Amino acid sequence: MASPADTSKTNKLERYNSYLRRLSSAKLLSASSKLLFRATLLATILLILLLILHYPLPLSIQSASSFSSPHRSLLTSFPPSFSPSLSRQIRLSATPRRSSGLSVLVTGAAGFIGTHCSLSLKKRGDGVVGLDNFNSYYDPSLKRARQALLARQSILILEADLNDSLLLSHLFSSYPFSHVLHLAAQAGVRYAAKNPHSYISSNVAALVSLFETAAKSADPQPAIVWASSSSVYGLNKKSPFSESDPTDKPASLYAATKKAGEAIAHTYNHIYGLSLTALRFFTVYGPMGRPDMAYFFFTKSILAGKPITIFRTADGKDVARDFTYIDDVVKGCLGALDTAEKSTGSPGGGPKSGPAQLRTYNLGNTSPVPVTKLVSILEGLLGVKAKKNVVTMPTNGDVPFTHANVSLASGDFGYHPTTDLAAGLRKFVRWYVHYYGIKLKPSSGEAVVA
Repeated sequence: MASPADTSKTNKLERYNSYLRRLSSAKLLSASSKLLFRATLLATILLILLLILHYPLPLSIQSASSFSSPHRSLLTSFPPSFSPSLSRQIRLSATPRRSSGLSVLVTGAAGFIGTHCSLSLKKRGDGVVGLDNFNSYYDPSLKRARQALLARQSILILEADLNDSLLLSHLFSSYPFSHVLHLAAQAGVRYAAKNPHSYISSNVAALVSLFETAAKSADPQPAIVWASSSSVYGLNKKSPFSESDPTDKPASLYAATKKAGEAIAHTYNHIYGLSLTALRFFTVYGPMGRPDMAYFFFTKSILAGKPITIFRTADGKDVARDFTYIDDVVKGCLGALDTAEKSTGSPGGGPKSGPAQLRTYNLGNTSPVPVTKLVSILEGLLGVKAKKNVVTMPTNGDVPFTHANVSLASGDFGYHPTTDLAAGLRKFVRWYVHYYGIKLKPSSGEAVVA
């Protein structure tokens, strides 16, 4: 009888092969897991990069990287910090050139009034650093042109938002500004129907952000001169408007936010000892002005042969404005800065040493002019007859007239407007046709150049 076959070697070989297969599967699984992990990590990194590119971090600051190249930008993201190069630029721009000069932070510096004030401050030897968010309320290219003009005078403008309180805190810690000229705001009356929240963000929240930072982060606390508006007089029927008149009936959201700003200023003056001066501007016009203002878009439409809309009151009277030329307003702003007293609060928001200065002034021309007269002057300067569409003024925030009493500003810092509307519009039209490269008819061109 034959003996059974020896299968022990075969079994051992099968068990060994099975072990090798399990080991190979484990290695393959491990390698697959590592590959999957790496792929997932790479995908996550790519996703983060895409999010950063499409949704930039909100707390940021952009500035001219050199005075000679104002359109080049340096981006510093959250938390805000300035590079040594940018810090040097800030100090260079902010340091006065005269012994008694001011060091002024100008907000809204690329705006109409901000640009003119910055140039005048720099010209007389004060230090100036500008701040602007370059929003698109009107064509930002005009703001960029103003920025380039300021850059040629070695005035630095930082591109930033006042609601960025951390950034503001860092800016105040980078240089001890003696004064702030706060001109940044959401302007316009009718735009509130389209974007009401922009008025709250720019005219209320940003004002609180500035006051908070100046009161608690600046050392020393600066004196602040800021832009209120003649719009706060609202439905007031007394003429001329005086600073002591009631301002409890605003006719527009814009006016309401400026009225709120004056109340907020009183609070920060009372609690923190901030020296605060509010300036109520009356229909400011002139070269490099705002395209949303009537004199500006009237000029554009008249030259293009398009009709213009002129408002009249419900009882058929002409709408009138106290048109104030930019040079007169600049003198008022500088006068307010020069007579602003020091704040009395302690750095960090500590107790104040005593009452601080709190002032409000009208800056107007004291001579209301009907809008129909404005159009007539433009027709003569442009040499073109306007196509007029006269309608009843809608109840959307506009008021029938404005008229400033400036005796308070006259007595306190010598404010005396000297430019009548005809002379001011001549200077505006001269700038307008040069800036936009427009050729006027010989007869009108001679009047503009004269």
